[in-house]
Amino acid sequence: MSSSRSGSSQGSKKPRASQKSMRQLIESLRSHRVNTLTELCRIERAAASCQNEEDAQEFQGPMTSAWDYYVTSHQFLTELRGLTRNYPFCGDIVTDAHFRVRSDPESNRSWNLAWLCLIKIQDDNLISSYAAVEASKPEMWGGRYPEPEESEQLAQCFEYEWSQAVAGMLRHWPVPPTWY
Repeated sequence: MSSSRSGSSQGSKKPRASQKSMRQLIESLRSHRVNTLTELCRIERAAASCQNEEDAQEFQGPMTSAWDYYVTSHQFLTELRGLTRNYPFCGDIVTDAHFRVRSDPESNRSWNLAWLCLIKIQDDNLISSYAAVEASKPEMWGGRYPEPEESEQLAQCFEYEWSQAVAGMLRHWPVPPTWY
């Protein structure tokens, strides 16, 4: 997963990076026992630090699958909503970002679907678009249509809180999880 691997451990009497713990991490990915952003990032860092290319390769499929499951099982949205208690994150943003990532030929640049969705949300300015739509819905205003100023004020509240949540999640990756 990292392009800065330093060859094999040939000549060393030490066993490779604790084969047992590596296998346990891979199994936790395959079984979806681990399905939170923090834990998946922890395993992703462990995989990226593999000194042996074979070990790193063993993580690729399970890690990709685990990130896919994290997004499609709605845990991603659940965690975003946990960060936006005052103005719950709009699920349509995640659905749209996921669709855009899947439609983007550049989406193969990372194994990490959550990161790709967060970047798509940010780069395509989805928060502003959805904040304006959500803020103007009559159901946000007890069934009445809001005045433009009211709608704008609520949209700004949505934008601020949702943007903070996305930025907070993106801080988990000081370096983008990309293939190149």
